[in-house]
Amino acid sequence: MNYATTDASEDLQARRKAAAAECTRWLSGRRVPPADALRGLADVATSDERDGYGTGGEVELLEQEVAELLGKPAAVFLPSGILAQQSVLRVFADRAGTRRIAVHGLSHLLLHELNALEEVHHLRMERMTSEPRQPRPDELAAIPGKLAAVTVELPLRDGGFVLPTWDELVVFAAACSERGVPLHLDGARLWESTPYLEHSLAEVAALATTVYVSFYKGLGGLSGAALAGPEDVIAEVRRWQRRLGGNVYTLFPYAVSAREGLRTVLPQMGDLHQRAVELAEALQGTGFRVFPEPPHTNSFRVYAPRPAAEMELAAVLRMEATRESLSYTWRAADVPGWSWVELVVTPGTLQWRIDEVGKGFGELLGG
Repeated sequence: MNYATTDASEDLQARRKAAAAECTRWLSGRRVPPADALRGLADVATSDERDGYGTGGEVELLEQEVAELLGKPAAVFLPSGILAQQSVLRVFADRAGTRRIAVHGLSHLLLHELNALEEVHHLRMERMTSEPRQPRPDELAAIPGKLAAVTVELPLRDGGFVLPTWDELVVFAAACSERGVPLHLDGARLWESTPYLEHSLAEVAALATTVYVSFYKGLGGLSGAALAGPEDVIAEVRRWQRRLGGNVYTLFPYAVSAREGLRTVLPQMGDLHQRAVELAEALQGTGFRVFPEPPHTNSFRVYAPRPAAEMELAAVLRMEATRESLSYTWRAADVPGWSWVELVVTPGTLQWRIDEVGKGFGELLGG
């Protein structure tokens, strides 16, 4: 092991953290002190009733709003997306009498959950593809035998925030229906997907049996997720929520922040996607490459023809000098000598001019 390189990397990480704490402008998101965040929640809470173990108050109001937005009979609020998807896929597996679930090889279910579906529920993951794109009906058809469910992540984050076209999604959903298999949408970023798909949340959700959505990513909530679908499925999910320890005494701070995100951020998704397209075009004119081109959502990957260590050092030096945060941590790309980072357009990004973002990234490339 090259300990000098490791020490230098750890030192740079510490410098990034210290510099971030001093930043006054953020291209993606904004750091809000906990006390300010809690005061803000108090100002926007609408219910005088406090929820208890998932019943009543802000939680119940949120569930009603999500069910209506997604056009589903029922919805349940849960503290995490991992819990939500474990629960619903276990319900489908028990009903079908098989443990086989069709997934994408780059799915969050496989890459970021410590193999929970197999370790906890003994589910068997059948990979349709591991390419950085959405799965096709022929890849689903190539998986023989009975399936409990099929999952599609919209957008596929670890594939570069890629979406299918609307027609492709319709055809894929029809293939699931013809096979008699429930389609479950991993919609952690579904809110951000409708501008590209050019259909409403309810129209997208109508293609699937169940839909999971997250509140702390694009909507900027504290935490939490919701699962929407048929009433009997949601009732069983609630039982698994209890079994897995997710039916906590109260969730009202998370529900309040989620409802505020639906009210204030959701209406901006079209503007955020348009700004992402504009920024991607500007960055490509500054020597970077982007994927997908143009972006499918408000998030996309930016590739730089410079090693990750050099880009990260330039980014930290600029943060220290300007007290501006332009990017997350740069990573090595598959192509030697190149690096990449995710750029997420948030409401705060709209306060930046496109030309100053291009200029700032150009400084990283040449600095």
